[in-house]
Amino acid sequence: MGFLQDIAGPLSTQFAHLGLASQIGVSVAAFLFVAVFLNVLSQIVNKKPNEPPLVFHWFPIIGSTITYGMDPPRFFKENRAKYGDCFTFVLLGKKTTVYCGTQGNDFILNGKIRDVCAEEIYTVLTTPVFGKDVVYDCPNSKLMEQKKFMKIALTTEAFRSYVPIISDEVTSYFKKSADFKGKSGIVDIPPKMAQITIFTASHALQGKEIRDKFDESLASLYHDLDMGFSPINFSFHWAPLPWNNRRDHAQRTVAKIYMDTIKSRRGREDEKGSQDIMWHLMNSEYKNGVKVPDHEIAHMMIALLMAGQHSSSSTSSWIMLRLASRPDIMEELYQEQVKYLGADLPPLKYEDLAKLPLNQAIVKETLRLHAPIHSIMRAVKSPMPVPGTKYVIPTNHVLLAAPGVSASDPQYFPQPDLWEPHRWEKDSPLAPSIVRNEQEEEEKIDYGYGLVSKGAGSPYLPFGAGRHRCIGEQFANVQLQTIVAETVRLFKFRNVDGSNDVIGTDYASLFSRPLEPAKIYWERRESA
Repeated sequence: MGFLQDIAGPLSTQFAHLGLASQIGVSVAAFLFVAVFLNVLSQIVNKKPNEPPLVFHWFPIIGSTITYGMDPPRFFKENRAKYGDCFTFVLLGKKTTVYCGTQGNDFILNGKIRDVCAEEIYTVLTTPVFGKDVVYDCPNSKLMEQKKFMKIALTTEAFRSYVPIISDEVTSYFKKSADFKGKSGIVDIPPKMAQITIFTASHALQGKEIRDKFDESLASLYHDLDMGFSPINFSFHWAPLPWNNRRDHAQRTVAKIYMDTIKSRRGREDEKGSQDIMWHLMNSEYKNGVKVPDHEIAHMMIALLMAGQHSSSSTSSWIMLRLASRPDIMEELYQEQVKYLGADLPPLKYEDLAKLPLNQAIVKETLRLHAPIHSIMRAVKSPMPVPGTKYVIPTNHVLLAAPGVSASDPQYFPQPDLWEPHRWEKDSPLAPSIVRNEQEEEEKIDYGYGLVSKGAGSPYLPFGAGRHRCIGEQFANVQLQTIVAETVRLFKFRNVDGSNDVIGTDYASLFSRPLEPAKIYWERRESA
């Protein structure tokens, strides 16, 4: 005790003689030192053998947030090598358990509803953007009904009507855009693909009346809604921050535009037989006999376009950047159409897409390496034993699935970091195991919106799995394949510097996308 007094006395005297600013600085430094010391000590002393290993971190609350946020795939890969498939890290003060690989995907994405919950994680982000009473702002049983309404509308007959719409939007865009005037030029491609995907999706899924509004006000309002998905809003979704104020204004304005459109369409005779989802929802009712209210239709329309827009915009941008890095593949795509559709390249039909295997493989391979969502989270509702281990995931943890880990695992995909669309051919030496090995048809399950593949046992899950699997998977494939097919008819791409390099990934938002600007050189084909 006397020793401590001998030290503390002079220190307190020196501290008292410091200026106010210096006292504050010393106090903060001392606080941080003690916090770091206790945090490190806690990780050493309080190891829990029945929980997955905890990734070492210096600072409490912050934990591994920064290293994870800078490059999630690298974070997963490095810690998987260090700790195994199942490990825990601290993300903004919350213990988050990652379970990699196909078993981890199945464990989390096919978790029983009594064990895992998506709503608790995502409602703080989605409800202010989409609106009330839809998606994660309603009971899961109601969400399954809403998904069923939209899935039923995505029929083969509907897809047949969508392909000409998408084709026309793509060709019209390139014809009108000032960035594609002349015979050649340089363009920052991601913003252009964002516009093309929202124009094509809004017209096909929501009708011409909604599409026509995008040239005026809706496009900028959707951008304001998009800002609501900033990761900081997991904690500050309620705060009166500038982007949140713009988000709230945009949500009210867009919802009113949709509701006014619904009202005007209800009285028109010429709408009967329409294939768009808005019309289908206007004529749907829940199992209890209640017709879907207009405000719910409007909010589902926002959700439908927002969810699909992120994935298709990012994926189409990556496709164009990859084609610019491989002009030989782009020429193969063009020759494929000449070979199977005819040298005159007639207008695309839905049935034509099945005749173009390389065109399909381009989309598959790009989604494998550039899945738009790198982390899928679930709240833990009851303690969950991890099969084959001593671990039990407690209810104060969040579970995180990372399907991109298995999609880049050499166990399933030879030379996994190589973008090679020909790998999806069965006789390719790079063919993934799911193509090489004849597999029985995957088990299907009905979560309340029709039979879907459980799918989580596959190493390739670009659209997720389980009850929250993306219902827009087929539409996204039709949309992306049509956009690619129409683009290669018109242009040849290459990198500005002539290299085969591809720009890095921006992980700053919840959705992975190319870093910008991402410029490519385009040249119009002579036949275009």
